[in-house]
Amino acid sequence: MNQTARTRPEGSERPLSAAYDTALLDLDGVVYAGGEAIAHAVESLGTARDGGMHLAYVTNNAARTPETVAGHLTELGVPAEPSDVITSAQAVARLIADQLPAGSRVLVIGAEGLRVALRERGLVPVDSADDDPAAVAQGYGGPDMPWSRLAEASYAVARGLPWFASNTDLTIPSARGIAPGNGAAVQVVRIATGAEPQVAGKPLPPMHRETVLRTGAERPLVVGDRLDTDIEGAYVGGVDSLLVLTGVTTAAQLLAAEPRFRPTYVAEDLRGLLVAQPAVSGDSAEGFVCGGWTAVVRGDALVLEGEGERVDALRALCAAAWSSAGEGSCGLDAGKVLARLGW
Repeated sequence: MNQTARTRPEGSERPLSAAYDTALLDLDGVVYAGGEAIAHAVESLGTARDGGMHLAYVTNNAARTPETVAGHLTELGVPAEPSDVITSAQAVARLIADQLPAGSRVLVIGAEGLRVALRERGLVPVDSADDDPAAVAQGYGGPDMPWSRLAEASYAVARGLPWFASNTDLTIPSARGIAPGNGAAVQVVRIATGAEPQVAGKPLPPMHRETVLRTGAERPLVVGDRLDTDIEGAYVGGVDSLLVLTGVTTAAQLLAAEPRFRPTYVAEDLRGLLVAQPAVSGDSAEGFVCGGWTAVVRGDALVLEGEGERVDALRALCAAAWSSAGEGSCGLDAGKVLARLGW
């Protein structure tokens, strides 16, 4: 994989749904938030699917089973089969099964999705540190998971049992805003025990391996809303990525992104799958151009001139910021230009 720092979003002469055979779609913040479909998601995915693109749903949320997720998607108007869904629960279950013999007991701190995935790998879920477990598996247990479950994990991990986490996302989008994710719960156990878990979910290799094994994608495109899981996961796996700005990542965070967090493409929402992506031209001296916009670094600030679609302005700003930062993180003042664009 080419690890050269990306200095600008790329262009695509064809719609992304035609340029790639499979979309590896995150769910929370991309397809839905708080259980409700995000604007333009249902229609965009339907059009991409009808055009021949395979849609696979890759989520770090380990709480729900693939059957439940597929059912929910179908209810929202996005027809899906359980085989279209890949979860971090499946990835962590494979990781555990690679290290423990079949029939091993595993203390489950999480929801039904994690239990089902462990059983599929021949492991036996148990509920107490006193049930003679050989390992601990921790995944998102929903907003109502009791504190006592974190205490149970701490008892077992403190005894020296191997500890596995489905993912370490600190936050999760909800209909009411940003809520604590599994990473926040993992941090509680980490503080209590001083231990470190083996992690399976995005952006780490076990999740990428699980996704490749289950989808068979040849020209995949990762589609996500998070720089530190979706986009970094694509970077680690050596595949292209599309960032949509419907979830947790802000425009300011995108401009400040280090190389491993820089997406190949940027769009406001999933309609970006259906169109060609405009190329960014220019250089640091004359400015970077996309659509009707020109972005350039002057002093310690980003300057934007022109008019047009605001996402084109953001692409030009990314090129200016990323080129200035090189292998590092951009610290330029972008507040005024982003406020002008409504970001």
